[in-house]
Amino acid sequence: MILAEARLDDGRTLCLREAEPADAAVLARLIVAAFAGRPSVDPRPPALDETPESVAAALAAGFGVVAEVGGTVVGTVIVRFEDDHAWITRVSVDPAHQRHGIASVMVEVVLELLAGRGRPRADLIARAEFSQVVAWWHRHGFAVVDARGTSLHLSREIPVRVEVPTGGDMQALGRRLAGLLGAGDLLIASGDLGAGKTTLAQGIGAGLDVAGAIISPTFVLARIHPARAAGPALVHVDAYRLGSFAEVEDLDLEVSLADSVTLVEWGTGLAEGLSDDRLEIDIRRSIDPDDETRWVFLTPIGRGWLDRRGQLEGLA
Repeated sequence: MILAEARLDDGRTLCLREAEPADAAVLARLIVAAFAGRPSVDPRPPALDETPESVAAALAAGFGVVAEVGGTVVGTVIVRFEDDHAWITRVSVDPAHQRHGIASVMVEVVLELLAGRGRPRADLIARAEFSQVVAWWHRHGFAVVDARGTSLHLSREIPVRVEVPTGGDMQALGRRLAGLLGAGDLLIASGDLGAGKTTLAQGIGAGLDVAGAIISPTFVLARIHPARAAGPALVHVDAYRLGSFAEVEDLDLEVSLADSVTLVEWGTGLAEGLSDDRLEIDIRRSIDPDDETRWVFLTPIGRGWLDRRGQLEGLA
């Protein structure tokens, strides 16, 4: 079954599916080839010794994701379950298909699958010698939590997944989410055009009881909706046409940040610098064009939101 499809930067279609036992031999060759292309380090990476048998055993102890282009396997990620940990391992892309964003798409799908299985965190081990690899994991939300020699233990929160069948349900989710919000909260929303970001914002505005119609602020970049009663205002921002954090700073959102709820659409990669404590919202559509279902992934970042994770899980 296809888990997701994505368009690569070179125009090709990438299909992702869950790995099957019959994939073990192909995946073992792929993993060895991918890790053999890295600079040599001591001790030697165990990935270079993968066999069809070891891959099959790893899949049986967890699961794997396979990436295909034109029916050819070009990438894989294997997740191993150990007690309460979900370890991401063997992130591998065929050398001939690297630098097209395939690894990023695979990791994104893995995190979504872990969210669906109710796992709260994802862990991995990276080699300190590969600073670019470590930086890549940092960009994907992972932080170093421990270091032993050259081995770095990185971890990140798994999103809370909420299934949303209709637009009305999306607004209802926004109203319920508003019940968790207070002054100083930053929300960063992402998703394709028409995914439902503004519909969610309308529900949040209704739940906060703010004034003014909430529509996409694309042409004015930001709108302030004052509270009708004693609650915080809603600052609704559209960062679609912004290209850097410096441009976000030009909106002077820091002036109102402490006293308002700030919701930034299209803010991923741009607005994170506004606060270390934030809720990241990613809205996904079904790959079936006739299915209106959306999946909303809520990722708590920072102590303030981590303390509210249980409340977020209550929205699912």
